[in-house]
Amino acid sequence: MRICDLLRFAGERGEPVFSFEFFPPKTEAGVEALFETVRQLHPLAPAFVSVTWGAGGSTRGRTLEMVTRIKRELEIEAMAHVTCAGATREELRAAVESVMAEGIDNVLALRGDPPRGQPTFVPTEGGLRYASELVQLVREVSEAKGRPLCIGGACYPEGHVETRDLQADLRNCKKKVDAGAQFLITQLFFDNRCYFDFVGRARAAGIEVPIIPGIMPITNVEQVQRFTAMCGAHVPAKLAAAMKVRKDDPEGALQLGVAHATLQCADLLRRGAPGIHFYTLNRSPATRAILAALRASEPWLDA
Repeated sequence: MRICDLLRFAGERGEPVFSFEFFPPKTEAGVEALFETVRQLHPLAPAFVSVTWGAGGSTRGRTLEMVTRIKRELEIEAMAHVTCAGATREELRAAVESVMAEGIDNVLALRGDPPRGQPTFVPTEGGLRYASELVQLVREVSEAKGRPLCIGGACYPEGHVETRDLQADLRNCKKKVDAGAQFLITQLFFDNRCYFDFVGRARAAGIEVPIIPGIMPITNVEQVQRFTAMCGAHVPAKLAAAMKVRKDDPEGALQLGVAHATLQCADLLRRGAPGIHFYTLNRSPATRAILAALRASEPWLDA
């Protein structure tokens, strides 16, 4: 089922959607471990699962394998990431056609990050420079096949790491929506004001599609510090201080992460967010605990 339809049906019922993001393992043992992780999440009824494309499209074959198996074997709706990085226009067309041939209905169209050590994104010769161009390509290819895909895009509540000009970043986001993106998933953030400020600015700019907040539970302090340094997400002072105290206490860091993310998600849902997209880093315990608490308390009913 198309994710835009899932969002619409859930909205009509007054319920949020919960989804999870994984990255494709490099080994067969890793694949089986990941499937066990997804199986453990299955009882919590995720609306969909997404699988990333890998740096420079390095794991694109594994991505397609994973989303296909998740949909067919676990009967969970799946979404494949597709990125401009490392691919020509024709290779991207072929990738979209492969996704469609496997019966997948959903694509998250992203520009992709520059390779490690490269400060800025340089498009592949014969490739695409912007995510909005990829959104348009996915739409055109799937419409030509007579089965339009549901296309998602990324958005950045605190601005893209390559530009802190929030207005310019919002204009780029609008281009994705105008090109055919039907919903947006945010970059990770830890301060809900960033999300609600962004939604307000997006609505004022004429962006009306659902905007799903992306949440990464803290499970490892050093890992979160690396991610925030890469993407430019701000860590509030009180949370940063709590993380510092638990830097050498893995269990304490996990407990902090579950507690903070549960409170953060409850506030987002209570104030009208359409759902939560969890960046799992291929682990399930923290996400299972958070989602179980949210389903038990149903904060969206207090909206």
